[in-house]
Amino acid sequence: MYQISRALYRSLARELPDGPPVAQSDHQRLLEACERAVQRLATDRFYFSRPARALFREIRWYFPRSAQHRVYRIVEHRVGSIAALFARDPQLVFDLTGHRLECRASTRKGRSCQRRPRGNGYCPSHQHLADAELRAAADPMPLAT
Repeated sequence: MYQISRALYRSLARELPDGPPVAQSDHQRLLEACERAVQRLATDRFYFSRPARALFREIRWYFPRSAQHRVYRIVEHRVGSIAALFARDPQLVFDLTGHRLECRASTRKGRSCQRRPRGNGYCPSHQHLADAELRAAADPMPLAT
């Protein structure tokens, strides 16, 4: 994960303007933002809806206005490829930090389900929750009567 976040940082650091020593803190903040985004994408990808947009909103202040379109395209491309890399093998038993993957649902007693999830984050017993999420996302909002 270290290499992934550093590659993202290096591709964005080229767009930072050269300036006084204060700009060095911009480099540090950019690096930390990239590391946080990659960490969250690796560990919480099901609840991180728009990672490219979230990262860009956090870092856009470090770049001049003329470079922001290029920066957004870099972020969108890199974060998209990182997300695809993490989603390529959804049957992983452990995430990138070494924690065992668990089902996203909770049991009737309120504890988190300990079973191994499928590609969508739910175990076979809780698969109906994933289907309900897909239906809710596909259906337009109901009209008030």
